[in-house]
Amino acid sequence: MPERDLKIIAIVGLPGTGKSALAHYMGERGVPRVSFGSIISNGVAEAGLEFNLENEHAIREKMRLDPAGDKAAQEAIAQINALIESGQHKILVDGLGGWETYKQLRHEYHGDLIVVALTARRYIRHRRLAQRTELPLTSPEVDARDYDEIETLNKGGVIAIADYYLFDNGSLEQLHIQIDDLMREIEF
Repeated sequence: MPERDLKIIAIVGLPGTGKSALAHYMGERGVPRVSFGSIISNGVAEAGLEFNLENEHAIREKMRLDPAGDKAAQEAIAQINALIESGQHKILVDGLGGWETYKQLRHEYHGDLIVVALTARRYIRHRRLAQRTELPLTSPEVDARDYDEIETLNKGGVIAIADYYLFDNGSLEQLHIQIDDLMREIEF
């Protein structure tokens, strides 16, 4: 059973909203992270596939729709529990999946899970994703990924029901200020 001072922050948002920047900033402050992106990347590697959007999508869907349950969510829960057992009481979950994953985590860590949604203007997200070094995306690819995350993963509901929102439309420093303000507010 999780301890009373346990706090798990799960971040959610469409691609390009600043999730990685938030996770990096929290990591610099010593907050351990469980990354859904890493879980999927490991699944791609374990399948012996090249890491690209098509293979990432295929493995994510295979894990999500496994008859034994969402394998990515199960792996995330196992990693969170291992961190708790090692004495960690503040944990970041990077890239929370869709609605079903949210419900699993909410059930597992009820009262200890805080969902933070990141948003950014659409044109800003498109620009960021076109400029990134790993898997840059064209505007049509961003749209396709958005639609997949909203329609297939049901991520829109998780964003809508989030406990807190950060708006990453400015500089990295502005995002850091918002993160610091939120961490003070929730005593993380």
